[in-house]
Amino acid sequence: MSTLEAVRRFLFAILILGVGGTAIELLLLKHTEGQIQLIPVVLLSLGLVAILRHGLWPGGGSATTVRAIMTAFVVAGFAGLYYHYQANVEFQLEGDPSLAGRTLLMKVLEAKTPPALAPGVMIQLGLIGLAYTFRDKER
Repeated sequence: MSTLEAVRRFLFAILILGVGGTAIELLLLKHTEGQIQLIPVVLLSLGLVAILRHGLWPGGGSATTVRAIMTAFVVAGFAGLYYHYQANVEFQLEGDPSLAGRTLLMKVLEAKTPPALAPGVMIQLGLIGLAYTFRDKER
């Protein structure tokens, strides 16, 4: 087995665990209230299927499909960071309208619900997925 193949297998395992675990976590947290909250759940589900398909039966455009979904993961992750941040700003300002600047930023980043940086996991998984299919010529 080549070094590249070993790295791909390792990335495949990381993706399956990360995507599957994140999907389960979002479902347990009931991250399904409204269409916006469903976006990561749907993307994670599509991603899991695409990664499994590509890992077990490569070819037929499966690497391209994984790349497209992983790119959507990255975009959704950045959008999620924005939405979580905005929700926390609104919540913090409801409690103390005088908050501003660094104090507001720190309160927002330290908030537990919604966790401001949690959507970053979508960005990480998307980048791992892009690395997994890097220079993959549909084996």
